[in-house]
Amino acid sequence: MVPVISKIWVFYMLLWTSKLAILRLVKAAPQVPCYFIFGDSLVDNGNNNAIASVARANYMPYGIDFPGGPTGRFCNGKTTADIIAQLLGFNDFIHPYTNASDQDLLRGVNFASAAAGIRDETGQQLGGRISMNGQVRNYQTAVNRVVNILGDENTAADHLSKCIYSVGMGSNDYLNNYFMPLYYSSSRQYTPEQFANVLIQQYSQQLRSLYNYGARKVAVIGVGQIGCSPNELAQNSPNGQTCVEKINSANRMFNDKLISLVDDFNNNLQGAKFIYINAYGIFDDMLKNPSANGFKVTNRGCCGVGRNNGQITCLPLQTPCPNRKEYIFWDAFHPTEAANVIIARRSYSVASPSDAHPIDIRRLAQL
Repeated sequence: MVPVISKIWVFYMLLWTSKLAILRLVKAAPQVPCYFIFGDSLVDNGNNNAIASVARANYMPYGIDFPGGPTGRFCNGKTTADIIAQLLGFNDFIHPYTNASDQDLLRGVNFASAAAGIRDETGQQLGGRISMNGQVRNYQTAVNRVVNILGDENTAADHLSKCIYSVGMGSNDYLNNYFMPLYYSSSRQYTPEQFANVLIQQYSQQLRSLYNYGARKVAVIGVGQIGCSPNELAQNSPNGQTCVEKINSANRMFNDKLISLVDDFNNNLQGAKFIYINAYGIFDDMLKNPSANGFKVTNRGCCGVGRNNGQITCLPLQTPCPNRKEYIFWDAFHPTEAANVIIARRSYSVASPSDAHPIDIRRLAQL
C-alpha cells in the first residue's frame, strides 16, 4: 500500500508538470501570428548574401556573437528586428525572404536589403540591393502565395490584418544618396526640406501599397542620427566627437514629416493602425547618457579601420574589440547588439512618451 504522503507528493508532481506544460504552451504562442520586416542593413538578415553587392556581411567577425555565426546581419549579434521578434514571443528568428518556405511566409518574413533606399537609385554605387519598391513587389508576391496556402483572399486578409509590420527606410537615401554629391545629384536638385518632401511622397505610395495588400498594424521606424555615426565623424567632424549637424538636421526634417504621414494614414485609411518609432530620440538618449545604458564608447566602431574605426567598415577576419557591450557602434554605420537591445526594447515598450507615437509595438500587437 502506497503511503498517503507519497500519493500527495505524486499528485503535486503531476500538478507541477502540468503547469510547466501549460507555461510552455503559453510561451510558444506569439502575441501576433506573423511579423513582416522591411528595411536596410540595420535589419537585413541575409537577403543580400546571394546578390552581387559590396553591401554584404556574411563573414566573420560579423555574427561573432550570433548563434551559429555570420548570417548576413550587419552586427556582432542580433538586430533590432530579431529582438522585437523575441519580445513578440516568436521562438525562432524571422527568416529572410530569399529562402522562405510556405510555413515561413505564414509567420512572416524579412524583406530587408542592405544599401536599399526609398529611391531606386539609392546605394547603386555599392552594387545590387533590393530597394523599397523591390521589397514591396516581393511582399505582393508573398501575399499571393499566402492566398494560395490559406485557400482564399478573405482568409489571407484576416490573417495578414493581425500581423505586425515594421518598416525602417530612409537612412541610405541620406547616407548613400543626398550626402554623397560625387555620386548623386540630389543635393544639387533639392534643398533638405524639398528632398524630405520627395522622399515622403514616394514612401507614402510604398506604405499605401503594403496597406492595399493587407498590412494594417505597421510600425514605421524613423531615421536615426546618421550624423553621429563613426563614418560621418571620421569624415566630417573636426574633433571626431561632435555630430554632423547638417545631416542630423535633415534627418529630423524627414522624421517630422513621417509622424504627419502616420497620422494621415490613421485618419484616412480604414482599419489602419500605423505607429511611429522615434529611433532618433532613443539614439540621442544613448549618446547623451551612455553610462546609464552601460556604454563607454560612443564615437568609434568596435570593428573598422581608420579614424574613429569609421573610414572603412569591418574587414573579413578582422579582430573586433573584446568589450563589445561597452560600444554603441559595431562598425562604421551599425549599432552593436547591446545598442540594438535598448532600441528594440524601447520600440516595443516605451521608456519615455516620446519613444513612440501614438502607441508602442506592444500595444499595437494587442489591437
